[in-house]
Amino acid sequence: MQSARSIDSLVLRRAGLGTAVAGGIVVIVSAIVSSGLAALGAALGTILVLAFFAVGQFALGSVLRNNPQMALTMALTIYLAKIGVLLVILILFADTTAFNTKAFALAILVCTLVWTILEVWIFGTTKVLYVEPNSEGSVPSKEGEA
Repeated sequence: MQSARSIDSLVLRRAGLGTAVAGGIVVIVSAIVSSGLAALGAALGTILVLAFFAVGQFALGSVLRNNPQMALTMALTIYLAKIGVLLVILILFADTTAFNTKAFALAILVCTLVWTILEVWIFGTTKVLYVEPNSEGSVPSKEGEA
């Protein structure tokens, strides 16, 4: 069984690796189908999503360790903030010619979906101890003791 403290590292390893693989596939497909600028755009999108979601997972892990009652609220807030900032970045780079914006947007979409799906799968299949057994104040009392 995983503790609530180690679930964030599990998510970072598994979802991060899966997202990096999916992003690598998008980079390769973009390079083959379009050009080097498309591969650059896809690589930048992949790196952006990995950075955003890793930072969000670190923040959520900190909340889980310090105030586990706020975990769901913080998870939703962090997720909405990440999606909002990604939308703003997509809008800001919509007219750039430094890289292929369609490959950039596709990589962001694919990597975001892959991270989210893997994160849901990890939380759905991992047994997490939300209460630490044998911690202070949780010593069971025996009946019949005076």
